Amino acid sequence: MKLSPKVFVNTYLPFAKETELKTGIDAMFTLAQAALESEWANKAPRNMFFGVKATKDTPADKRQLLTTREVLSHENGVFPQIISKKKRSDGKWEYKVKDWFRAYDSPEECFSDHAEFFFKNKRYAKALEVRHNPYRFAEEIAKAGYATDPNYATILKNVIRTIERNMP
Repeated sequence: MKLSPKVFVNTYLPFAKETELKTGIDAMFTLAQAALESEWANKAPRNMFFGVKATKDTPADKRQLLTTREVLSHENGVFPQIISKKKRSDGKWEYKVKDWFRAYDSPEECFSDHAEFFFKNKRYAKALEVRHNPYRFAEEIAKAGYATDPNYATILKNVIRTIERNMP
């Protein structure tokens, strides 16, 4: 069953608010990013709402191999499996690949880990300075390389607006 934005907000807002209390990262941002990355919870295998990649240090029971789209500025992408790649009109390369992502036992574990991710990675230091402003935070994480989509910040800000319209 596909979740509507209103049902998504009502279901997952408590996790985003709890994360905001712990970290100061605005709940609207967290909820919007969860909605965008999981297609409104319709694609959240093993409670993976944010598309955070697993690392070599991620335990085997906390990772999963999933199909994803990547946009790179170079042709030499390295992934566990490349399904397809094509050169775009802007000179970048679009890949469809299988790559390792984190897996979680619950949405709460995922939301908490997501917030910790920003604090553990120094490249998000500038973003954390504006964590109380969901729109600025979206711009800064995009600049820091959270996603390979060059339009990520714009897309995420549009989802934030949708979240705001569907708040209880």
